[in-house]
Amino acid sequence: MKFFDQLEEWLIAFLMGAATLIIFTAVVHRYASGLAIPVLQDWLLRINMSWAQELTIYLFVWMAKFGAAYGVRTGIHVGVDVMINRLDPRWRNHFVLFGLLAGASFTGTIAALGADFVFELSGTSSTSEVLELPMWIVYLAIPLGSSLMCLRFLQVAWQFVRTGELPVHDHSHVEGLTEDAAEGRQ
Repeated sequence: MKFFDQLEEWLIAFLMGAATLIIFTAVVHRYASGLAIPVLQDWLLRINMSWAQELTIYLFVWMAKFGAAYGVRTGIHVGVDVMINRLDPRWRNHFVLFGLLAGASFTGTIAALGADFVFELSGTSSTSEVLELPMWIVYLAIPLGSSLMCLRFLQVAWQFVRTGELPVHDHSHVEGLTEDAAEGRQ
């Protein structure tokens, strides 16, 4: 269950690492292709790296969808709660729960509409421009990311009903840093 609790971190780390490696390779390729070394330059110019930008854009789209789910789970997703926090706690709790369930409803609707769109798109021959990747794979980020975000809204709502607490992100805390420092002193 711990892996599922950190699913977004693993996905985002993988996608970010892949995008970084692809862009780094493309930049090195572009720079090295301009070097006037006959054999190397001829070999590098035969390698087509035009796909790198398109793939990186798709990776960032996927990263954004799973990043939003991460934001909901950890309490760093954008929310305007200045007025709600000034309410009487009894009313505040009702509004917070309404907001969480509205978020779940919205993202659930987007997930369902996205799944329908992907299903319809899978029956076509639509492909991306450079990679010629089936577009349904690209757009699969919408139903998957929105479904995960909906699930995270429901989890936060359930936790709020049980404990009355919302996830709070402490910007000053770095995961693993305090544990590593304590181990180093021993």
